[in-house]
Formats: sequence, structure tokens, C-alpha cells
Amino acid sequence: MSELKEYAAWDAPTRWFHWINVLAVIGLVGTGLDILFGNPLGLSAPGKVILKDVHVSFGYVMAVNLMWRFAWAFFGNSYANWRAVIPGGPGYLAALRAYTASFLAGEPQQYVGHNPLARIAVALLFLLLLLQAVTGLILAGADLYWPPFGHWFAAWVAAPGVDPSSVVPGATELIDPTSYAAMRAFRSPFVQVHELGFYALTVLIAIHIAAIVVTEVREGGSITSAMFTGRKILSRPPPDAP
Repeated sequence: MSELKEYAAWDAPTRWFHWINVLAVIGLVGTGLDILFGNPLGLSAPGKVILKDVHVSFGYVMAVNLMWRFAWAFFGNSYANWRAVIPGGPGYLAALRAYTASFLAGEPQQYVGHNPLARIAVALLFLLLLLQAVTGLILAGADLYWPPFGHWFAAWVAAPGVDPSSVVPGATELIDPTSYAAMRAFRSPFVQVHELGFYALTVLIAIHIAAIVVTEVREGGSITSAMFTGRKILSRPPPDAP
């Protein structure tokens, strides 16, 4: 029987990022689905604005939390920094081949941090979250006139002589129809990218959860509890041991 050994894995800021992100994304997915299917569900125009307010609030939390994680990747422990999160770097391809071979052989290597395959998934998650944050902030400005781009959009659509700061969603008497139509045309591709990113992120999250379950079953290592305790219990020497 292999001897179990405990390793320090995720530092506190990384764990906080993870769970804040989980809650923010759950809120974003829930409100996003309501917005997406609001018309078939009979959601009123004022109700849709309120729902967008809530959705964007979750988006701000997600975006700030993501920027914090990107910054922490320069200062966190060896398992939180960029070298251990993003695929690539010296020896990465060899490590990926070794991990894949061990997984297919039925005795996958155990990692304290992310295994080489998981690093690809994490990089994709970060890219999709960043894409959603950027496009979401643009849409928050175009739809609700919220910062950081809201004042620019309000100035674009405001009718002559109207103070842009007074422009609010649904106030058709305060906007210039021609300018508003041009703004909506500019907004359209960002809506499409945001929706496609939403679907891609949802699929990737489902794959992420499935991978966690498979890893727990096939590798062990208390991967889920480690996001609460910060520590992993492994039965084999990990390639990324300190």
C-alpha cells in the first residue's frame, strides 16, 4: 500500500479567487439565461433592465476577481504563478506526454498543482472569462450606460442639447434615433461574441467539473477538499513536489 503524504498546494488568495469566481459565474449563468430567454418567458422591458443590472453586478465581481487572480499569478506560491498555470515552458511537452501515458496506463501521475492537461483547461477558462469580462463591460455601457464605457455610449446617443449623464435605459425621448441605431449596429458583434462565449464557457465548465470527478476517482489526491483546505493528500511522489 502506498504511503499517503500531505502537501501544501493552493494558497488562501487562490482559494478565495476560485470560490468567488464560482459564485459569480453561477449568478452570471442564471441571470444570463433569463436575459437570453426573456422574450419567450414574457419578461417586461423594465424587468429585463433590472435583470441586466443584476447580471452586470455579478459581472463586475467576476471581472475584478479575475484581474486580482491575474495579478496574484506574479506573486502567489509556486502552484499559483503563471509558470504552473499556463501550458508551455521548458519540459512542458515531455510532462504532458508522461502524464497522458500514465493516465492511459491506469496509474496517472499525481500533481500538487495543476497537471499538464489541466493547465490547458485552466488557460482556456481564463481566456473565456477575460473575453466575457471585456465584451460584458462594453455591453454594460451600451445597454445600461454603466462604467467604464457608459458615458461614451450615452454621449453618442444623446439627443442634441441633452446632458449625456441624464440618459437612462428606455428613455427614448432623450436619445437621437439615428445615433442610437448606429450605436446598436456597433454593439451587435459584441453581443454575438458574448453569447458564443457564454455557450463555450458553459461547456468548458461542465468539462471542468467532469474532469474533477474523473481525477478524484482515478487519481485521488483530495482535489476538491484542497480548494477548501489548501492541502492535497497524495499516495505517490508528485512530479511537481517542492
